[in-house]
Amino acid sequence: MSIERFVLAIDLGTSGPKVGLVSTAGRVAEWSFERVPIILSAEGGVEQDPEEWWRAITTATRRVVDRGSVAVDDIVSVGVTAQWSGTVPVAGSNHVGNALIWMDSRGASEMRGLNGGPVSVSGYSVPKLFRWIRRTGGAPGHSGKDPIAHILYLKHHQPEVYAAAEVFLEPKDYLNLRLTGVAAAGFDSIALHWVTDNRDLTDVTYDPGLLRLSGIDPAKLPPLRPTDDVLGPLSAGAAAELGLVEGIPVVMGTPDTHSAGIGAGAVRDFQGHLYLGTSSWISCHVPFKKTDLFHGIGALPSAIPGRYFAANEQESAGACLTYLVENLGLHGDTDASSVYQGLDRVAERVPAGNSGVIFTPWLNGERSPVDDHHLRAAFFNQSLDTTADDLIRAVFEGVAFNSRWLLGYVEKFAGRPMPELRAVGGGANSAVWCQIHADVLDRRILQVKDPILAGLRGVTFLAAAKLGYLDYDEIPAKVEMADVHEPDPERRQIYDRLYREYRKLHRANRKIYTRLNRAD
Repeated sequence: MSIERFVLAIDLGTSGPKVGLVSTAGRVAEWSFERVPIILSAEGGVEQDPEEWWRAITTATRRVVDRGSVAVDDIVSVGVTAQWSGTVPVAGSNHVGNALIWMDSRGASEMRGLNGGPVSVSGYSVPKLFRWIRRTGGAPGHSGKDPIAHILYLKHHQPEVYAAAEVFLEPKDYLNLRLTGVAAAGFDSIALHWVTDNRDLTDVTYDPGLLRLSGIDPAKLPPLRPTDDVLGPLSAGAAAELGLVEGIPVVMGTPDTHSAGIGAGAVRDFQGHLYLGTSSWISCHVPFKKTDLFHGIGALPSAIPGRYFAANEQESAGACLTYLVENLGLHGDTDASSVYQGLDRVAERVPAGNSGVIFTPWLNGERSPVDDHHLRAAFFNQSLDTTADDLIRAVFEGVAFNSRWLLGYVEKFAGRPMPELRAVGGGANSAVWCQIHADVLDRRILQVKDPILAGLRGVTFLAAAKLGYLDYDEIPAKVEMADVHEPDPERRQIYDRLYREYRKLHRANRKIYTRLNRAD
């Protein structure tokens, strides 16, 4: 009988890290979660303390290791996946300021200056746009939420932090630094800086022209490593803190957008997955480099060597449910075992269409399928008859309407329809939300078993493939499904009508949101 080997998998989400001991075949033996707060400030600032990340990771790791179900000697690697599009200013082996995470939009004014020019299309200088798209596969967003915007914001508004930083790292790459003492970025994690030439996926490099255009000191950017590289051995200090064996290999890992698809088993070209977490996206691998700038979709380097994937993101999904609970006091069925199960029970018993109430889920602006950080959430068509239950159902449906909006452009980007989507992320625990997506999207939704653990499985599969325990084409068969949700034709008719109005609400109100929320 062969001995089962394990990876210590770390998945740093916005709400905090999940840490698991996952077999190289994808079996999650143990896992734990620790919450980390976010720090909100004026004008779109959203930060986290990287020391809180590390504290939470060491706490969760000690917990799963100390349970003793996996022998420490059977843990053969460490792999990290983490929230993407964040920026940690680093000097030496640690941070010199808080992380600006993917929700932080304070760099929007810097992007107006960087992206614009005398001959412009949709706010982009035509010559700059051609250079970005040709080399990177995309371009900096106007919303100010890309790392390039974060770094320029620090340069111009917090010059002491910019000066103190020796290097700026993505969250995943910062955690790798804490694990190994090596500062480096993967070909995949660096992509949203928009300064790399991604035309040859075997040799992604910084582009001198794009570096000059960015205004960022090249010396403050990390060395680049292949996506499937072994970054280095686990350091003695990190091993002691985590309770692991010193020297086991730490793989490069990957951002959460990448690991979710792999953990869903969607590794073949055009095999789609739907992620429902704090944010949301619909993605697939594609065999080409391509860009749809106007809808925020680009083919960027995948975590799988030599592969591209369709990158996009919707800002708020599960965040809308959290907002219901924490800000509006809507807890759903209070007899449920958890508040989110309570929301589920309410959404399940309210009929489709909830009396015509429509929710727009733009609590933090939007990236895809429109790039507009001024957009905001709203309930439309309330009356004296509207109940709290109607509002809860409307939130579930509103997120799905936004997913349908994005799906149309993702399928156009891919050049073909995706008849089914594998659903992962915490929101995919909800059978009713999966069914709502099936009805709204008119697509079969495959509800992955233990969908909240997709990131842990995904980064484990990457480590296992690098270390020779499995091949990439074996991954789909190793991911189990909890259920399959088929579209219901009657509910689809209801949702078709509401979706048309949803799109009209955006067109009718987008200029109002700009006037109300722009910084004059």
